[in-house]
Amino acid sequence: MSSQNFNAGQAKGHAQAKTQEWVESAKDTAQSARDKTADAAIATSDSCQQKKEEASGFLQQTGEQVMNMAHGAMEGVKNTLGVNDNTSHSHNK
Repeated sequence: MSSQNFNAGQAKGHAQAKTQEWVESAKDTAQSARDKTADAAIATSDSCQQKKEEASGFLQQTGEQVMNMAHGAMEGVKNTLGVNDNTSHSHNK
């Protein structure tokens, strides 16, 4: 009977050790998953910020191009009508 109690105690101790091992493994896996999720969130945030900056730069550049085109068109109309400052000064000389 005592041998059976010893074997039962040994099995219980082994089961507890194995359970503890699984719990630690699960904690490690969960921590690893949290770390990877955090890394992915940071990478996504960085990528979004970069895309936002690229879009902002693109819009600024496009706005400048539109302004330059409008200015060029306005100068062309003034030249055509003969009211451009540059052409009116040349007529005075």
